[in-house]
Amino acid sequence: MSTLNLHGIIPPVVTPLTHDYKVDKPSLRRVIKHLLDGGVHGLFLLGSTSEVVFLNAQQRADVMEVAVEEAGGRVPLVAGVIDPTTDRTIAYARQAKELGVDGLVVTSQFYTRTSQAETIDHFAYVKDAVDLPIIAYDIPVCVQLKLTRETLREMYDRKIICAVKDSSGDDGNMRMLMRDFADHPDFAILTGSETLVDYALLGGAHGNVPGLGNVDPAGYVRLYNAAKAGDWNAARAEQHRLIALFDIVFQGVPHTSPNASGVGGFKTAMHLMGLIENRHMSRPNRLLPDPAVEKIRSILVSAGLL
Repeated sequence: MSTLNLHGIIPPVVTPLTHDYKVDKPSLRRVIKHLLDGGVHGLFLLGSTSEVVFLNAQQRADVMEVAVEEAGGRVPLVAGVIDPTTDRTIAYARQAKELGVDGLVVTSQFYTRTSQAETIDHFAYVKDAVDLPIIAYDIPVCVQLKLTRETLREMYDRKIICAVKDSSGDDGNMRMLMRDFADHPDFAILTGSETLVDYALLGGAHGNVPGLGNVDPAGYVRLYNAAKAGDWNAARAEQHRLIALFDIVFQGVPHTSPNASGVGGFKTAMHLMGLIENRHMSRPNRLLPDPAVEKIRSILVSAGLL
């Protein structure tokens, strides 16, 4: 079983892009420095917030090369090797290992309809091919399959996975999952929620993977530290402040899709903060309109980030 010590705040790192949709490496270096200076406990490269499914092999390699160099071993780096098919997932996993990341993040295969049994096979094929710790990414809204508690337990018992990132939105199920693994401290349960982190930590989660952590990593670290110290009043107060900041993700709708509004909201905020040069998203996602940009600016001012 993995020795990866996954805990705390592990943001899914935004991928800054140039005007011609290449990885903006100087901006990415600033983002990683911002996250590390904020005290994060790890970095999740090439996740949903990173626009991973839009990125080709060279772009993914660019992200990992910059991150490995910039982080310098200070925190664990895990990388999404997300693709609809098993064999291409394995190819991305081999690339990630060669580039020096510490762990892989794998979803169920998608686009084609699949089953729990085939999903277990998918994870097992990746593990057999590339000997790195695997974090299961439960995101049914994108892959159209919910990883059941039984599936996660079987993959843990077979030493295929060492953790789960739960972005299912099914907080009741996650609470039961915490109970299932309460006596297995070598298995990390990470919530993908930005707004229910205090609840998840109280229930037994080991950490959080917040997209909003790109904007305010120090706020999420304060929340985590308060929760670990048992100061739930301070944790709740920080969570409430972050919920107000989270309003940036809603400003693009209906001009953009919900996805573009969310990631575009993060990028717009980071552009206003001087972290990234451009706020472009991968095509066909639209840029947020000017009124949304101004609303995000006012939210950042209220949060003390501008």
